[in-house]
Amino acid sequence: MSKQTLQEIIDANPDAETFRFGEDKELSQRIIALVRAGKKTATCEAMRAFTEEGDAMPMVGRRDVALNWDGTPAVMVETMEVKILKFNEMDAARVADMGEFRDLNDWRRIYSAYFAETGGFSEDLEIMCERFRMVEDYA
Repeated sequence: MSKQTLQEIIDANPDAETFRFGEDKELSQRIIALVRAGKKTATCEAMRAFTEEGDAMPMVGRRDVALNWDGTPAVMVETMEVKILKFNEMDAARVADMGEFRDLNDWRRIYSAYFAETGGFSEDLEIMCERFRMVEDYA
């Protein structure tokens, strides 16, 4: 069976958004491996990323395509839940579902630095928390 191109996937799923996990190739590959293994079923981002010029807000039921760093399709995920929390409201269970952190303190350390670098950090920063499930693997 031949691999589907990104255009074929988008043509078949016109509401799908595309995105990359992580901020570099190595992190992206590691996160995609966690999604494929079923160990990552949640993610988060600062609400400021979701603007008309920025990322599209996840929507429950929508299926989106996570891309490999080179722009080829990696996996399709379906959004199961979207919740807006303040940074200081994040809980250990949600962090565990992200799959890549030792615990809540590890998440707080890494994400406070990430948010500080990408527009500013505060304890009451609003973040979008998404739960998803993998529905297709394009590997």
